[in-house]
Amino acid sequence: MRVLSVASEAYPLIKTGGLADVVGALPAALAHHGVAMTTFLPGYPALAAVTGNAKVVHRYDDLLGVEARILEARIGEHPLLVLDAPSLFTRGGGPYGDATGADWVDNWLRFAAFSRAAADLASGVVEGQDFDILHAHDWQAAMAPAYLRYAPGPGTPAKTIVTIHNIAFQGRYGAEIFADLALPDAAFALDGVEYYGGVGFLKAGLEAADAITTVSPTYAAEIRRGEFGMGLEGLINVRADRLTGIVNGIDPAVWNPATDATLPSSYTARTLTRRRANKRAVETLYGLDRDDGPIFTVISRLTWQKGMDVLVAEIDELVALGGRLALLGSGDAALERAFLAAAERHPDRIGVRIGYDEPVSHLLQAGADAILIPSRFEPCGLTQLYGLAYGCIPVVARTGGLADTVIDANEAAIAAGVATGIQHDGITPEALSHALRRTFALYARPDRWAMLQRNAMRADFSWDESGRRYATLYSNLLERA
Repeated sequence: MRVLSVASEAYPLIKTGGLADVVGALPAALAHHGVAMTTFLPGYPALAAVTGNAKVVHRYDDLLGVEARILEARIGEHPLLVLDAPSLFTRGGGPYGDATGADWVDNWLRFAAFSRAAADLASGVVEGQDFDILHAHDWQAAMAPAYLRYAPGPGTPAKTIVTIHNIAFQGRYGAEIFADLALPDAAFALDGVEYYGGVGFLKAGLEAADAITTVSPTYAAEIRRGEFGMGLEGLINVRADRLTGIVNGIDPAVWNPATDATLPSSYTARTLTRRRANKRAVETLYGLDRDDGPIFTVISRLTWQKGMDVLVAEIDELVALGGRLALLGSGDAALERAFLAAAERHPDRIGVRIGYDEPVSHLLQAGADAILIPSRFEPCGLTQLYGLAYGCIPVVARTGGLADTVIDANEAAIAAGVATGIQHDGITPEALSHALRRTFALYARPDRWAMLQRNAMRADFSWDESGRRYATLYSNLLERA
């Protein structure tokens, strides 16, 4: 099977979050299952190193009003196609916004053009580039199935899948953009791209796709309800027979404490004492007191969704209980200020680094004792999977992929020897406070804490099983043709 994976980011070329890790890992994960995957990305400046001498396989004089080329390159050992459209993607700042964090006002055009080109690729516009399936990730790629439905290229259109990594991000725009999308009038309909009088990119993809996936079974069930569906629960329920939840995996070539070259000290489940050198390194990097109490970490966007408002309100209690916190993240300005203010109140107990740093994230997983993820909703989550792999015990809300991947350390699970973390119900100060106190109680029992770490590190969240499930989904989709 030949699959075109269409996404706005992919590790290691361009990354703002977990989407990049998933898209970057899929080609290798699926190669073991008879799937040849080509990744298609926008031509951001960060891709210049791999596109400098790339072959041009297609040219556009007018791709939704701009000149563009499709380039053929490589992402590691796997094929890569890149939409080279300088007027859309050669900019400073990030992939979605400027240096201040404000979204580009023409994001609708940027990702509509990207989706148009993806649909062309998936319907034969480039000779020799034939695909059985187009796999679109999130709203930035979700218009591709709509283009294949309403205005395909010259060849036979591929079957289509849309994966929802986070239904909260939908790509909604006013009706005035429709005239510039190069779609027939019939597409602006309730069962097309129209959404509450405007244009909905994710909604359009969910209407047009032959199959829909999301990134955990629990989240697949949650988004059918109003409190999680973000206005799309009606459509999700109508198409529930096409919906599958597949938990993300992690790449052991990147996330493995036994081989991680970024760490001061590598280790395994049998050599947990070697983690201490990493803990000392976290204390030094963050300017924390050196003692025997637990270090908690947060590696996250600082947003309401992630429950960071509740965490920052409980941070004084965490310190009063004897804990320390090392945070890496960015997001809402008010939350950034609140965490920085907490660090000023407790300069030796709380360390905050605003932004993202890949090696530091590895160090935190390898040196902190527990990772806090109090999300109000979490489609899958990857940081808890990294925590499990590194013996950094996840303390998580019981929602979405967090519920599917962490086994709560209740008495039955401890007695059975299967517990891997701490779960809590609800995102309230009381729920988080109780989870913190449970964590401190477990940490005070070194035998139980080591058991949690060993169980966590033995859990298998590689891409083997998830890759097999995607390959089966692709096969079933083609058999329905």
